[in-house]
Amino acid sequence: MITYKNEAEIAKIRAAGRVLFEVMQEVKAAVRPGVSTYELDQIAEAAIVRRGGRPSEKGYNGYPGSICASVDAEVVHGIPLRSTLLREGQIVSIDCTVELDGYQADMARTFAVGKIDPSAQLFVDRTREAFYQGIRFAKVGYRIGDISSAIQSYVESFGYGVVRVLCGHGIGQEMHEDPEVPNFGLAGHGLRLRPGLVIAVEPMTTMSGNYDVYRKRDRWTYVTRDHSLAAHYENTICVTPDGEPEILTIPSDAKEDV
Repeated sequence: MITYKNEAEIAKIRAAGRVLFEVMQEVKAAVRPGVSTYELDQIAEAAIVRRGGRPSEKGYNGYPGSICASVDAEVVHGIPLRSTLLREGQIVSIDCTVELDGYQADMARTFAVGKIDPSAQLFVDRTREAFYQGIRFAKVGYRIGDISSAIQSYVESFGYGVVRVLCGHGIGQEMHEDPEVPNFGLAGHGLRLRPGLVIAVEPMTTMSGNYDVYRKRDRWTYVTRDHSLAAHYENTICVTPDGEPEILTIPSDAKEDV
């Protein structure tokens, strides 16, 4: 069932989004060669709790971490481990969800570990841009398929791929709510957008263009089948009564993105 949020509920999601943005800034500052993904997890959890929030990924269906930390070919849901030490030239995607005052916000970023290959940086940058291409259509009267199609068209224009078995989603009191927001699809199809719809839009891309993935034996981590690089960029957004969507995980007074 799809729920449309009122102004008070959106304000709570926005507050959770501010906490999450600040947490992601702390995590980004800690990403460097030699740090473990477990250390990043502990930094995130402490930062969330210090701000009065709850790391809602922790314990979700038994998930052990407060963040998902996915390295190189790992697409999403990488479990943070003491044994996973980041190395120069890698990329790491951090996905985190925060609950504050009963409402949730979700975001993901892909960070460079030290100096990375220019082609990898371009891939990460274009994954971010795919999000913005998609939300051009997150307006009243458009459909979910318009967002999905725009993301897919942009990503595939560079020979990259969009992962098909994972998608964005509604969010509010629950981490995952209706509707699903795929990163591929047909313009003009799907749910027609209305004010108060809050969704997490999250392009998940593969550098090789092959979108086939598999899940590791840990039952969580998705990896590209051909072990090409994967990137992830996500924000929680709200469809507004008129004009542009609001990005609830980038505060309006932020000087720059994380």
